[in-house]
Amino acid sequence: MVLEYAENGNLREYLKINFNNINWKQKLNSLCELSYRLINIHELNIVHQDFYPGNILSFSFKNSIQISDFGLSKLIGTNPNNPEKKNIVGVLPYIVPKVLNGDEKYTKAADVYSFEIIVYKMVTGFPPYLYISYDEDLAIKICNRLRPKIPFHIFKLITRIIIRNKDSEIGIQINKAKEFSANQESTNVTNSTTTTPLNYQIHP
Repeated sequence: MVLEYAENGNLREYLKINFNNINWKQKLNSLCELSYRLINIHELNIVHQDFYPGNILSFSFKNSIQISDFGLSKLIGTNPNNPEKKNIVGVLPYIVPKVLNGDEKYTKAADVYSFEIIVYKMVTGFPPYLYISYDEDLAIKICNRLRPKIPFHIFKLITRIIIRNKDSEIGIQINKAKEFSANQESTNVTNSTTTTPLNYQIHP
């Protein structure tokens, strides 16, 4: 099998090196294109099931991105007389809570949840839950409504994409962010860049 070579590699590694050189317009354009790619997959009644930054590739993230690695994907509605086991697959922080706790199988909505966490990674530069071990304890916390903390400098529209629960701790943080933003000078979305230090250490 011969495939196109993604010179810029995957989104996870690209952001580690280039995050502070990507302005808001480029981030939003990339997220917009990524959402269209996901829509195209869902229109074919395919659920990806392993949608996270390591499976997003590109020649240049400024121009074009692709969703890759369909090894865990499935066609919706196949084998109706042979119910699938509720196996949990994928990268923990990107798995929707309803799948983690066994309430639902993977659906298109599960991919959309993964997209929301990808948005978090794209706009903050940080892995979700970077100081927490990716284990059963984190899975339980996510099922109990733990979500990544959103920095105050994130636009209001983006926070609505990442989290929609107004009563959660993150909802409270978003309201604080609104107050904070109201006291700041307006920012040019086209030319502004995010200067988040990325010299973090993740949990081993």
